This record gives sequence, structure tokens and C-alpha cells, in this order.
Amino acid sequence: MKAIRVHENGGPEVLKIAESPLPIPGPGEARVRISAVGVNFIEVYFRTGAYKTSLPFIPGGEAAGVVDAVGEGVTSYSPGDRVASFNFAGSYADYAVARAERLVRLPDSVSFEAGAAAMIQGMTAHYLARSTYRLSPSDTCLVHAAAGGVGLFLCQIARMSGARVIGTASTPEKAALARSAGAEDVILYTEVDFVAEARRLTSGKGFTVIYDSVGRSTFEKGLDLLVPRGMMVLYGQSSGAVAPIDPQVLNQKGSIFLTRPSLFHYASSEKELNERAADVLGWIAEGKVWVRAGHRFPLEAAGEAHQALEARSTTGKIVLNP
Repeated sequence: MKAIRVHENGGPEVLKIAESPLPIPGPGEARVRISAVGVNFIEVYFRTGAYKTSLPFIPGGEAAGVVDAVGEGVTSYSPGDRVASFNFAGSYADYAVARAERLVRLPDSVSFEAGAAAMIQGMTAHYLARSTYRLSPSDTCLVHAAAGGVGLFLCQIARMSGARVIGTASTPEKAALARSAGAEDVILYTEVDFVAEARRLTSGKGFTVIYDSVGRSTFEKGLDLLVPRGMMVLYGQSSGAVAPIDPQVLNQKGSIFLTRPSLFHYASSEKELNERAADVLGWIAEGKVWVRAGHRFPLEAAGEAHQALEARSTTGKIVLNP
């Protein structure tokens, strides 16, 4: 099969396509013929070596496709089943293997691209808005990078929860996209000071929760925009890692809360994984939530996909098509 293999850490140029042995599903595993691969920032961290893994490796964990073969003891899936997962062992490939209990069924009305996009970004938005801080109509939330993959899902789910949503974006085009997803107001941080504008939009009250995937350039300013006992949810660092913080600062700024969550801890059990996936994929199938797979690349152009992701020039989901 064809696969992207990384033999050394570095820039997007290290993502090289090559022939690779077809993976054999072991006991409890299923092999899937991949139709769509979700591209995520975590793969950038592994590519550069910020997150450590053994070399060489095939990047990626998120994808959707059709079961091709199953290993010993697998009875829950059969060849021909449409599935998706964020736990594949190297999804930048024609075929990939995953534990059967980490697969979810893809409804017939949900495309492979939408299914791949929903696995990490959709379910991340789900746990952020439904578990980390459960939004209600009394909440006003700030969604950074509101036109990004998670941001668009998050705006939609937040509005479904009845919360007031204010987003941030870099261009008028991205702002319009965020509004179409449910953001009542969008702050163009390239044109105005986002702190001053956020205070104006909330009449100086601030936010009950801030969802921050940007990190270094937004984190400290955001702490000053929370109401007393508000929550800062730092779930990414696209602008770089944040500096260490003295816990006493949380007291000084109003007994606020800080959490650094991960999808892996919010979908660790098969039961929780399937519950979240059923919600998100069900909403997509019913038309309650839409998916923007706005950037598609062939598998061999994985390096170009990473360049676009790191430039923060994209909206919605980046997908590779083997």
C-alpha cells in the first residue's frame, strides 16, 4: 500500500510517500480501507519531534473508511462496514488498523469526509461544551479560532445549548463563516484589540468560559476576561505553549478555574466514545450540525496540508484522500 512515512523529525518536507507493508489485523483489531484522513495539529507536533515517538512512523490517527478484514475474536464489525475512528495506528495510508472497540459506525447518510472530521474536532467540541464546561442559556462563551475545525463545531453546539457565543477570527471571511455557525459576534483580532472589544461586547461583564486553542498569544489576556469563578479551557497551542502560571493568579483574578483537557481522557471508555460519537454523527445525519471539509489534498500532498495548517490559513477541516 501507499503510506506517508516520517524517517526524521523536521518540516513538512519530511512527509514522504512510500510503499509500505499492508498491516495485518491482530486479535481484537480491524483493518480499514481508508477513504478520508483527518489532518490535525497533533500530527505536526509528532512530525517536528515536539511529541516523541519512534522513527520511522506513519502519522495520523483519525480517518474513516470501510472495514476490509478483522482479526481473531472480532464480532462487532465485518468486512464492508462503514466506520470511523481517531485511534488508527497510522492513518496517513491506504489502509490502517485499529482496535475494534475504538471504531464507531458511520451512518449511511454521513460522508467519509464528514465522519473523519467529526472524530477529533467534532467530539472535541462535544466534550468541551457538554462535559468540561456544560453550557447553558445563562452562559456567554468566547471561542478562539472560531472558523477553525473545532471552532465551527463548537459554535454550533454552543448555540444548540442556548449559550451566547462570541468568536475570534483573523479575516472578514472567517468571521462570516463563524457567524454562520452560530457566533453572535466575531472579533477580528487583526484589526482591533480583542480584550477591549470583548469587554465592549459583554458590557464589561466578561465570559463564563473561554475555549482557547491558540495558547501563547491569547491565554494571559483571556484570564482577565473571565467572570469570577469562570473557567479557562486551554485545549491547544497553535501559537505556541503558554508560560508557567502561579496558581495564586487564579485567585487574584476571581477564583477562576483552569483546565487543560484532552479528548483521550473524555472518550477513554468504549461506552463514552460511542455516546459522544452517536451524538455528533447523529446531529450531522439529521442536519443539525454541518461539517466544512474545506481543504482536500491527495495523500502524497500531506506536506502541503501541513503547511496550510501551520499557516493558520484554513477554515474547517483539512482532509487527505488516499
